[in-house]
Amino acid sequence: MDTLSVISHPIGRRTFVKGISTVGLGLALGVTGLSAAAETAGKRRRYTIVGTGHRSSMYQEAILGDHKDHAELVGICDRNAGRMEVCRNRWSAAGLTPPPAYAPADFEKMIRETRADVVIVTVQDSAHDDYIVRAMEAGCDAITEKPMTTTAEKCLRIVEARKRTGRHLRVGHNYRYSPPRTQVKDLLMNGEIGDVLSVDFHWMLNTHHGADYFRRWHSHKENSGGLMIHKASHHFDLVNWWLGAVPASVRATGKREFYTPKMAKRMGLESHHERCRTCPEKDKCGFFLDLAADKRLKMLYVDQERFDGYFRDRCVWRPDISIEDTMNVLVTYDNGVTLAYSLNAFNSWEGYTIAFNGTKGRLEHSMVEKVYVAGTQTEQGGVLQEGVKTRVIPLRGPAREVETWSGAGSHAGGDSVMLNDLFLPNPPADKYLRAADERGGAYAMLVGAAANLCFQTGEAVDIAKLAPGVARPEFAPMPTHDEAVPMPPKTKI
Repeated sequence: MDTLSVISHPIGRRTFVKGISTVGLGLALGVTGLSAAAETAGKRRRYTIVGTGHRSSMYQEAILGDHKDHAELVGICDRNAGRMEVCRNRWSAAGLTPPPAYAPADFEKMIRETRADVVIVTVQDSAHDDYIVRAMEAGCDAITEKPMTTTAEKCLRIVEARKRTGRHLRVGHNYRYSPPRTQVKDLLMNGEIGDVLSVDFHWMLNTHHGADYFRRWHSHKENSGGLMIHKASHHFDLVNWWLGAVPASVRATGKREFYTPKMAKRMGLESHHERCRTCPEKDKCGFFLDLAADKRLKMLYVDQERFDGYFRDRCVWRPDISIEDTMNVLVTYDNGVTLAYSLNAFNSWEGYTIAFNGTKGRLEHSMVEKVYVAGTQTEQGGVLQEGVKTRVIPLRGPAREVETWSGAGSHAGGDSVMLNDLFLPNPPADKYLRAADERGGAYAMLVGAAANLCFQTGEAVDIAKLAPGVARPEFAPMPTHDEAVPMPPKTKI
């Protein structure tokens, strides 16, 4: 998720071209044709990326590395010329001809000239729908980072474009692919606790990762949809997929009470300020982020501020923040299951606890994650050693600790598995049906969109009325409410 369309800092084509000249993008705007790798296009699928900031790195590395034999990057598009130069330098460092660079106004031109098959969308969340729809209308399939989009209206626009064009969309819900979470799905599918009746789910963001959302463009709800969509779409997607069900109605409350000017003063600061780099109280603030001290953050953001004016280190205490830091949600599913969920962005540890209450027992699962700040060398979604615990507790029986499945790499090993599913020409069959299309992407973000509406009105929201006509995703078979349930054994009290 990047800064291609940051609303507060518009950039015109003239400014973009000037910036391109400044950083010396010789192949900018596609004027010299395709990269050398395009000569073997018959063997490899042709990808373009729109949005070349931090989140695009995962896809770039996949195309440069494990999937170079069947994928190639033939074009990039961003509003920030400097960040595109960073991307192109990565290709040069690998001994390859850098992909041509295009301004946002030339998005369709990029697709035409590069003869792209797939557009990967890693821009700011609120702009996802624009590039997904434009890609489909130009004849391409699309891959988008989660969340699929930020409002119900934009969601319906994507769903309609998918139906109208016949193109395909994949949404990067990588949490489904991490081995520990896939194992939870396996246990539920196998009926370890019977059919699920209710779920209790609590997600904690610590004051490193959690605070970071209040520094960046995410801190304005019109850009990110707030944490209910940008972050919690991960979590709602997991529950939807784990249960094999879709949300029917939502009730929610939310507030911002920690990341406020008042809290800054309670912690001994004189006031909030504009950004960390120019803060007169940086030595007193435990939330100070030194962008220049981290090589990658400096390269991606500090060095590129002159092109779009985007500040990556805005003060977490400033009053113009419009997202919540404390949220509670109640969801009723179409199969009758109820979910109680909470998300807090200022906790002492990072991770989650979840419990599934079923007709044969209870499944408890928890994960403690490492410290992470986006764009740094820290591991995103990395798990502490022995940080995953799963146990099954049958009705009237002793708890059983489950030896958890594990994986290596970011997001508890989920990213590499998802990338194989996205990029392999013939990925293996998946009994868990982890691939998320526009239907899965829709229901993941619609819970958050409904919650945002609840914050405003205090009223319950009917998902079918909020976004009518969204088809039900395909889910792996799950135990149903109609199956016979064994009587629990008698016990002496």
